[in-house]
Amino acid sequence: MRKNTVLTWTAVLMVAAGAFSQNSSVSGTNDEIKVSLAVTQVLGSQVKAWNNHDLQAFMAGYWNSPDLTFFSGANERHGWQETVDRYKASYQSPGHEMGKLEFANMRVAALGSDAAFVRGEWHLTMSDGKTPHGLFTLVFRRFPDGWKIVHDHTSAAE
Repeated sequence: MRKNTVLTWTAVLMVAAGAFSQNSSVSGTNDEIKVSLAVTQVLGSQVKAWNNHDLQAFMAGYWNSPDLTFFSGANERHGWQETVDRYKASYQSPGHEMGKLEFANMRVAALGSDAAFVRGEWHLTMSDGKTPHGLFTLVFRRFPDGWKIVHDHTSAAE
């Protein structure tokens, strides 16, 4: 497949997912593009799950392991269960909501055929009009059951 065709399909998939801004970038060799496509597909599925208020489907993008790490603010969490508990407390407990999630300005860097590094912005739109947002860095690894986030470092704007 020619590089231009791959890039065209990359753009179509990103638009179809509706999860990424026009500033998202995908470039590189065919192998790098394949990694980027696989990772952005996981993130697109996460956005769709979040916006359907399906936290379990959202968490399918994370490595279900006690070795998963999640850094947010000054807090470090370890493991899939601790990560899902954080999301439940922050977005599904009384007085909280999930809002509508969007990712923007995503940059995916392949770190070989089985790992990737992602940088970008997250934006939530809440029913009261508030718009929490911030930055994230993610490390992905490819497992037999697909690409999973093994490390998440998320910050929120003050």
